[in-house]
Amino acid sequence: MHDPAPQMVRGPLILGASGRLGRALRRVWPADAPQPLWQTRDGAGDTWAWDILNAAPSHLPPIDGIVVLAGVTHGDATALALNTALARACADLGAALGVRVLVASSQAVYGPQQGLLREDTPPAPASPYGAAKLAMERAVTGAHVTHLRIGNVAGCDALAEGIARGDVVLDRFADGQGPCRAMLTPADLAHVVRCLLAAPTLPPIVNVARPGSTAMADVLRAADVPFVWRDSGPGALPDLALDVTLLQDICPLPSGDAAAMAEALIQRTRPA
Repeated sequence: MHDPAPQMVRGPLILGASGRLGRALRRVWPADAPQPLWQTRDGAGDTWAWDILNAAPSHLPPIDGIVVLAGVTHGDATALALNTALARACADLGAALGVRVLVASSQAVYGPQQGLLREDTPPAPASPYGAAKLAMERAVTGAHVTHLRIGNVAGCDALAEGIARGDVVLDRFADGQGPCRAMLTPADLAHVVRCLLAAPTLPPIVNVARPGSTAMADVLRAADVPFVWRDSGPGALPDLALDVTLLQDICPLPSGDAAAMAEALIQRTRPA
């Protein structure tokens, strides 16, 4: 008798594979880890097709969790409210399948607050996007749902946008320094996703970044990217620092490092 063929171990369903963060994550997902099922609306590029808001999912193979990267970053209030609808549809699917759901939120829910921001810091979003993500967090809940308040992902943030435009501009504050941000690389995020899905229990909200803040000017210098200074305006924030104690207890990451962020930034500007 022949032994039955081994079953392929499938990783999570990752929704939003065609977005900036989804593309970055797909590029760095470890080849020796269970491979995700990558979703797009139309199934292009060897992805699983699901129009999340307009159709029921079909022919879904076994998965070990759901990661919701699909979302809306720009537009009016009606467009941004789709973040809640998308997250709710994915959370409902996770409940039906009995799997954990990780929803990509943002540090933008904190707004321009100073100090080390913990998950229980009262949110104060200053942008429509931050407000929409906070509304999503409050509307989509459940024991199987965890919202990830993600910091700046190198190569997927404002620095990358500035490089693409060819005009990187940094605020310079009264002390002569530029902005510092809580950052992580796409590979860090892939590692975090795998750790969180494997954890026995999770809180409803987790800050996601490397410990400490990284100076954006140092990242640009390490990546050999030219930039110009401008005097900071009244709404500019010198440092947005996330307390990642919860994350470090579950999935330790190394401290913020400009060279590592620069390497991720360079990798994102190279052809796939």
